[in-house]
This record gives sequence, structure tokens and C-alpha cells, in this order.
Amino acid sequence: MGHKNQRSSSFFHFIRSWTLLEIIVGMGKSLRYFFKQKVTLNYPFEKGRLSPRFRGEHALRRYPNGEERCIACKLCEAVCPAQAITIEAEERPDGSRRTTRYDIDMVKCIYCGLCQESCPVDAIVEGPNFEFSTFTREELYYDKEKLLANGDKWEREIAENLAADAKYK
Repeated sequence: MGHKNQRSSSFFHFIRSWTLLEIIVGMGKSLRYFFKQKVTLNYPFEKGRLSPRFRGEHALRRYPNGEERCIACKLCEAVCPAQAITIEAEERPDGSRRTTRYDIDMVKCIYCGLCQESCPVDAIVEGPNFEFSTFTREELYYDKEKLLANGDKWEREIAENLAADAKYK
């Protein structure tokens, strides 16, 4: 009985290979996808949607009144596994602290997001920008002014991303 099944399966195998059934099925799938809408993006001119949790270029944020959010608690510096963040602080006349130096070595940064997670006032964030290639390594050493400029430039997108992600924290 097993011999008969073997003979019939080899017969069907012969018929399938002689009629080129696999090629015809493959050509049919190709034709079906040929007329569907394309899913590829023409990158520099079209950009895909990014997740609210995307970790891009770092930015320092400000309060709506223009004051820097960073309170110089140095938690981000302490939690950074790559030791890419350097902070120096001084005391203000009212007794609060502020940063005088906030540097990030983007060459060392591993974009883990721990600095953003550890910040109690959402001062340091990883923004939505992923297009920040440079010609020299020196351009990847971000100081406080560069980080604040990034925050000013991307504030609307950063605030939207933080609001979208708030229900998951």
C-alpha cells in the first residue's frame, strides 16, 4: 500500500515539474504585486513615520518661560553607561543650582536612553532627528549651547512624543 502512494506522489511530482507549475505560480504572484501600490520610500524626499520612543539626536529643553529645565542633579551623568555626559554646576543667588557646562560626547553615546529616563524634569531628551552626520569627530562633541539649540528647534516634536509616550511610563 505504501508503494502505491510513493508511485502516485512521484507521478504528481513529474507532472508538476513537466508543466512548470511552480514557475507559473511564481509568475502569478509577481504579476499580482506588480500592480499594487509600492511601499518603498524615496528617502531624501519622503520620510517614514518615527515611533514616539525613537532615540535620535540629544537636546536640552527649556520651560515655556525660556528658563532651562536642567537642575544640575547629575543623574544623567551618573547613569550614562558610556560616560559620555559631563556636567559642571554652580549655585544661583536664590540657592538653586544651574549647569555651567553640559557636554555630551556623541562619539561615545550608545543611544540607550537612560539619561532621558533618569531626568526628573525631562530636561535631557533624545529627539526625533536622525540626520546629523558630520565630517569630523569634533562636530560630534555637543556643548550646552548646541543642546539647547536642538531643544529649541525640536521642542514641538519632543513635547508631542513625550505626551504620546506618557501613558506607558
